[in-house]
Amino acid sequence: MSKIRALSPHRLRRSFSRNERGGVAVLFALVALPMVVVCGGTLDYIGIEEVRGRCDAAADAAALAAAGRSAIALTAAAAQTQAAGVFTADLPDKIKPVITASQATVTDVGTTRTVTVTYTASVPTTFLRLIGIPTVTLTGSAAAAASLPIYMDFYLLLDNTPSMGVAATTSDIAKMVAATPDQCAFACHDLSDSDDYYALAKRIGVTTRIDVVRTATQQLMDTATATAAVTNQFRMAIYTFGASATAESLTTISALTSNLAAAKTAAAGIDLMTVPYQNYDGDMDTDFDGTLTALNTVIPNPGSGASASVTPQKVLLFVSDGVADAYYPSTCSQGLAGGGRCQEPLNIATCTTIKNRGIKIAVLYTTYLALPTNSWYMTWISPFNAQIAARMKSCASPGLYFEVSPSGGISDAMNALFKSAVQGAWLTR
Repeated sequence: MSKIRALSPHRLRRSFSRNERGGVAVLFALVALPMVVVCGGTLDYIGIEEVRGRCDAAADAAALAAAGRSAIALTAAAAQTQAAGVFTADLPDKIKPVITASQATVTDVGTTRTVTVTYTASVPTTFLRLIGIPTVTLTGSAAAAASLPIYMDFYLLLDNTPSMGVAATTSDIAKMVAATPDQCAFACHDLSDSDDYYALAKRIGVTTRIDVVRTATQQLMDTATATAAVTNQFRMAIYTFGASATAESLTTISALTSNLAAAKTAAAGIDLMTVPYQNYDGDMDTDFDGTLTALNTVIPNPGSGASASVTPQKVLLFVSDGVADAYYPSTCSQGLAGGGRCQEPLNIATCTTIKNRGIKIAVLYTTYLALPTNSWYMTWISPFNAQIAARMKSCASPGLYFEVSPSGGISDAMNALFKSAVQGAWLTR
């Protein structure tokens, strides 16, 4: 029969201590792997997020590269190639090997460009592979959109008829009145008189409306050149009512051209219509109806503005003091001055016809300043002066009307009209 030996308290503590050390070792072995995975997984996560951030940044840069100002002149295919190149170039060398797929897609529809850049990356892990996760797959994308340049053709119709020989400002009017025996503010370009009032105005330094329009037109060419985002975005054509009253008709100063420097040079030739002698043809030299109708036949149908050669949008920019003076014996809205002579505010019927074709009309009304010392003005123009601005505004497309006195800055107003037309580019469906 065996005996059970009781352990002393000291021996019992030594035995328990040996058992405790063994238990700690086992416990540590059980928790060490999860701790390594957790701590190491955090490091893997930091590395994965760094890759994601670099890839996202490269995708953003690539999308913007295809939609930015410098790229909008490129074709969609060329912009797509550029975007793909930017994505690769923007990635650090250490990240490039983990990219398993990337794609840039550029689509131009009408006047809008959309860009999408996508990528897939397979990022190797260090610690997560201990639990069977050797790689982590990342996917990402970036998108951008931009308005493509709108190609626009501008047709300038500049009133150069005798009324545009009126002194441009109130001070110029006073100077002309003081310098002429009949107190006339009109600088008529009368070829029968070697010292006509037009020559007088130039000699005494009076600026006339036509002088201001000429300068403004030249400055507009500079504005269009500076505004263009791409080559040939804007083309210009310049017309007047004719060089002489003997051949009054739509007259080309510059045919439609993308060479705006050449158009500017041609604009220097804009001058007041000459008359062979006083009261020639009853002074009926401002045929709005006939001239606008003729220009309507010159302007082709407008397009969406997506290309320069086939589908440019069309804008008629009309600069005038707004008073017709022509042979309209049966349609005149005012009393006839005799012989069928009609002086009236603009008849907007032809404007409506032009706008119905999808052509925008921008109107710059150079205020018809009152001439209280001129008996003809007081008899025939003054009674309807208050209607002139309203008719000119009715001719214009919404948002494309300016009224300005010559002293108020015709150049600034013409530039503002141009910019309004460009900013308000429209889509045709």
